[in-house]
Amino acid sequence: MSEKFPMTPSGFTAMKAHLKRLKDVDRPANSRAIEIARGHGDLSENADYSAAKEEQGLIEAKIRELEAKSLMAEVIDPTKLSGTRVKFGATVTIEDTDGGDSLTYVIVGEHEADIKKGRISIGAPVARALIGKEVGETVTLPGVKGKREVEVTKVEWLDVPALDQAETTS
Repeated sequence: MSEKFPMTPSGFTAMKAHLKRLKDVDRPANSRAIEIARGHGDLSENADYSAAKEEQGLIEAKIRELEAKSLMAEVIDPTKLSGTRVKFGATVTIEDTDGGDSLTYVIVGEHEADIKKGRISIGAPVARALIGKEVGETVTLPGVKGKREVEVTKVEWLDVPALDQAETTS
């Protein structure tokens, strides 16, 4: 049996909405495009038909992927968690021990990650370095400019707002 993977309630809801859109909107639109392209004659030299069939393959693969992910998801509500130790769902504030710069990350499931919104996947190197640490602990984080020392200054258990629908298409 495959291992379950964590996901926030909003991430799970967004993933299910994306799956529904693929099945109810994208798949039927693609079927119509294939039928229209078939009407244009010789399929061996029909670029519209080839493109629509390729799109069909991509849609069906994404549907299978999201269905599998939804079956393997372990939905964890961060608002029901507590403590000062960093784990999945935590909103973590860290401060650079050299420059004093402060950053806040939410540790989420792979499907929900968006670094621009401060959401890092539980499997990302920074998240892996932070997991298990407590407020006041110093952590060495990997980075593109080399390693840096940060201190965990706050661990919160907040509701994770849903990403926009367009952002869940990755």
